[in-house]
Amino acid sequence: MLQIANLAFAYAKTDRLVVDDVSIEIARGSIVGIIGPNGSGKTTLLRLMAGTLRPLAGRVTIDDTDVGRLPRRALARKIAVVPQETYTTLDFTVLDIVLMGRYPHLGVFELEGPADLAIARDALAAVGTTHLESRRFATLSGGEKQRVVIASALAQASDALLLDEPTASLDLGYQIDIAALLARLNRERRTTLVISTHDLNLAATLCEQLLLLKAGRVLAQGRAADVLTAGNIRTLYGIDADVEFNPRAGHLTVVPIARAC
Repeated sequence: MLQIANLAFAYAKTDRLVVDDVSIEIARGSIVGIIGPNGSGKTTLLRLMAGTLRPLAGRVTIDDTDVGRLPRRALARKIAVVPQETYTTLDFTVLDIVLMGRYPHLGVFELEGPADLAIARDALAAVGTTHLESRRFATLSGGEKQRVVIASALAQASDALLLDEPTASLDLGYQIDIAALLARLNRERRTTLVISTHDLNLAATLCEQLLLLKAGRVLAQGRAADVLTAGNIRTLYGIDADVEFNPRAGHLTVVPIARAC
């Protein structure tokens, strides 16, 4: 479905490559995590996948079509993005925010109709925020805002959902809620998820496949159980960590111990 082949990118010609020869195939309906330290190129890679940045080399294709060749509306029907932070200075309601996800499906000067409202409200129900429909977005908590932004992406009815640090700045309760929500969306709607995250336990909980990035290059990729190892974590972050299967959680858990000597 989504294929990245020998991708390279730098923000200026004289800069080092932020993404350097990255390749990965993402199957429809899968959950793929991208992990790595600050400055490893995770957010840049998501932007390249979303077509908001153009690579210096290599290509990103979705269903065998180069994302750079797709008109913006057509691309938005295939790929939706949930950014790390969402800012708005305008006084939009929650329903307004979710209806923005319908933009790729509207014609020029066309307004949302009853069908669009139904889709938006279905998306709100899917993330458990129906009761917030009339609230002003700016008045919501961080966890509520994140769920509403995910609802807007769902209303976009795209094939793939790219999420940049979906649990950043959320407390433990909301982190668990968002992880459960994403797992349910993938299970019930077969939504393809690509998740950039620093949260190794979130990655272990959700992701079938992992891509480990360091300085823009692929350190390892494959099944989460195979690549989320103490050795790879030491190489990525310079820390010692215990990585063990937790039978109660049903997945690997990562416990940082100390800076590696």
